[in-house]
Amino acid sequence: MNTPARIGAYALGLAVVFGGALGAGKAVGPAATPSTTGTAHPAHAAPTGQPDAGHGGHGDAGTDAPASAPAGLQISQDGYTLAPETTAFTPGEETDLRFTVTGPDGRPVTAYQTQHEKKLHFIVVSRDLGVFRHLHPEEAGNGVWSVRLTLPEAGAYRAFADFAPEGGRPLTLGADLRAGGDYKPAGPLEPRRTAEVDGYTVTLDGDLAPGRSSKVTLKVSKDGRPVTDLQPYLGAYGHLVALRDGDLAYLHVHPDGEPGDGRTPSGPDVTFYAEVPSRGTYRLFLDFQHGGKVRTADFTVRAGDAPAPERSPSEEPAAAPAGPSGTPEPPENGTPEPPENGPDHSEDHSH
Repeated sequence: MNTPARIGAYALGLAVVFGGALGAGKAVGPAATPSTTGTAHPAHAAPTGQPDAGHGGHGDAGTDAPASAPAGLQISQDGYTLAPETTAFTPGEETDLRFTVTGPDGRPVTAYQTQHEKKLHFIVVSRDLGVFRHLHPEEAGNGVWSVRLTLPEAGAYRAFADFAPEGGRPLTLGADLRAGGDYKPAGPLEPRRTAEVDGYTVTLDGDLAPGRSSKVTLKVSKDGRPVTDLQPYLGAYGHLVALRDGDLAYLHVHPDGEPGDGRTPSGPDVTFYAEVPSRGTYRLFLDFQHGGKVRTADFTVRAGDAPAPERSPSEEPAAAPAGPSGTPEPPENGTPEPPENGPDHSEDHSH
């Protein structure tokens, strides 16, 4: 083959190689990119008191939130939207608050699962966490709910609708309410583990650990005597709502056990398992019933501030031998040796 012919054949071969590569690239397509959308999960506690994974969002933007977001921070999720007819109130004036929950089809939801003896639970709190209301609206027809509500003071409030649509998973949606007038914000929340209400004393025992289930026990007494005949309220001896100070991330848990199960006493202790999403200050509200009346006790706790575990005697570091003067003798080279891996921060909780 002469030189021009050889060059032509070589060029033809290159064209075939590159053409095949291009065709293969088109067949395979571009590399997949990770999805940035997440599926949220319910934050309600299971009947045994063990909470399910949290759900929620990042404000009233109407978009679904990442799976790790807490509940109650958004007004719309999974196609469901909380729609109050009014959000403006006059302080101290009772108002008929009407609202709907619209579904993915844009229509008011009319079919709900019954949870703890109610189709829908409605919580209203002030933004400074000084006011708490656990309400149970009535169905007015055609998917409209109605409840009488009085906001006692001027300021910003948050309403939470806690429900499970028929055929769907539990959700907690939130919407802001406002009472006009001069607003005087309360001071910062201070830790408090004992509450006094109507002659009852309720104490909280246990710590909240971010990211894992934590056991907390509420003990109810009256006139210095343990209350051992708490009455069931909505199918339980107590209901606990936890709200994170700052953004009001919502957590609704229920006690370990239930009335009539043969193992759960009717007081004085009511035990819960709660999982909070982060470090921070949390306000806890306990509803309990005794003498035919429901009362609410409130507490303030810090999550993630539990003290470091104490060492057992076998774990205590051995003391250096004492010298003639009674002080520990230095090492033979006169200079203490540093640990092999640098400073030990295993019990440093300052970060």
